[in-house]
Amino acid sequence: MRVCEQLKPKKVFEYFEDLCQIPHGSGNTRQISDYCAAFAKSHGLKYIQDEDNNVIIFKDGSKGYENADPVIIQGHLDMVCEKESGVDIDFEKDGLRLYVDGDFLKAEGTTLGGDDGIAVAYALAILDDDTLEHPPLEVVFTVDEEIGLLGAESVDLSMLKGKKLLNIDSEEEGVFLTSCAGGLGAVCELPLNRTEQEGVCYEIKVTGLQGGHSGAEIHKEHGNAIVLIGRVLQSLNLKLPFAIERLEGGLKDNAIPRETAAVIMLPANGQEQELYAQIAEQEEKLKKEYHTSDPDVSIQCRKLGEQKKLVLHSSSATKVLFFLRNMPNGIQHMSMDIPGLVETSLNAGIMRMSDQTFSVSFSVRSSVTSRKYELTDRLAFLIEFLGGSISVNGDYPAWEYKKESKIRSLMAETYQDLFQKEARFEAIHAGLECGILSGKIEDLDCISFGPDLMDIHTPKERLRISSAERIWNLIIEFLKRSR
Repeated sequence: MRVCEQLKPKKVFEYFEDLCQIPHGSGNTRQISDYCAAFAKSHGLKYIQDEDNNVIIFKDGSKGYENADPVIIQGHLDMVCEKESGVDIDFEKDGLRLYVDGDFLKAEGTTLGGDDGIAVAYALAILDDDTLEHPPLEVVFTVDEEIGLLGAESVDLSMLKGKKLLNIDSEEEGVFLTSCAGGLGAVCELPLNRTEQEGVCYEIKVTGLQGGHSGAEIHKEHGNAIVLIGRVLQSLNLKLPFAIERLEGGLKDNAIPRETAAVIMLPANGQEQELYAQIAEQEEKLKKEYHTSDPDVSIQCRKLGEQKKLVLHSSSATKVLFFLRNMPNGIQHMSMDIPGLVETSLNAGIMRMSDQTFSVSFSVRSSVTSRKYELTDRLAFLIEFLGGSISVNGDYPAWEYKKESKIRSLMAETYQDLFQKEARFEAIHAGLECGILSGKIEDLDCISFGPDLMDIHTPKERLRISSAERIWNLIIEFLKRSR
């Protein structure tokens, strides 16, 4: 029996389970794109599949809706692939292992991909059902949203006629988003010099952090493992004569990193007991500081034995530690117009070290364009001062609030009638594709919403099953009222 066999809406979860069996991490979307194209073909629907794997599917309005204004339904095909340590899964080849836990659907030891697989499942279920009442539909599936909204940037929408867009890419039922921050990716890189050295190697890990979405959850101030490993190493540097052999951590620039590792080398007659004492002292400090946001934070130290290695020259090590200790990270500005809204932030998400280079990749976000670039300039000034360089990618605009919105009015009315409570309309700090899509379709009226999804971009991600059904009913009723 399929895991989702008994879940409702049946068709939605049937398609969601199918999607979860297809590897579809960012940059690996050909197979899921082909699945959507094959769906359209088998259902006799007109579709477009471009070279970047974006897919657009068209369906005529149902009886009585033939001349209604089209509605665009939009979501993205890619997911963030994160897993717990020790989980045996190859995201390039393997499907997810789903299971039901009460009112939640989860994946064993990995992200679920509800962000944004649930949008794709909703859309396919709607397209598959000829009994539904709806206007002409233009369903847009974009790719690589999680690594810079790349599909939204590349997709050609010139053939679309719709001016109303449902972006199903939000994670709190009853909250409807009406604007979002813009953002970009920034990669800071330092050249390294190495020297051969012999000594005793130790692996130090910062682990046990909560992680989370670098936009939607940056205000929770979860510990960033890249920032913390820099702090730990700098503290050790004041007490012990060690060399750095390796540094790495984080998987995605838009996910707050939960774990980082460093390999250091002490002289053969080094101060091992002092090392362990210092690690214990630093762990005690972190546990006290992060007892609420990251109660399981820990620093692990493992002896690797005597080795001969190419380690960082002292000048390179100093630059690396200087950068890690002085790079901006987290919330930089709060909005003065919308209480409680983060205006500007950045997240150090990926740290890598090769024989010749050290790099940190950031996700930079702001609802004020000038501050987005000012923050990027700060990174550039810091890394260039140290003799490094910066490259920028995936620059996308903010989605500006629309004072008059027919789609917002109809959604509020529909939500009130279905659930006897008022919808909440909010801005969000996370990036959404609505900003880019609004720039491609003149006078586009957008709204973003979705069912309850918790802890996205982490292995704790879960989808509330009952919420998924309520949002399905909301979409169906909204389309019914869109004459």
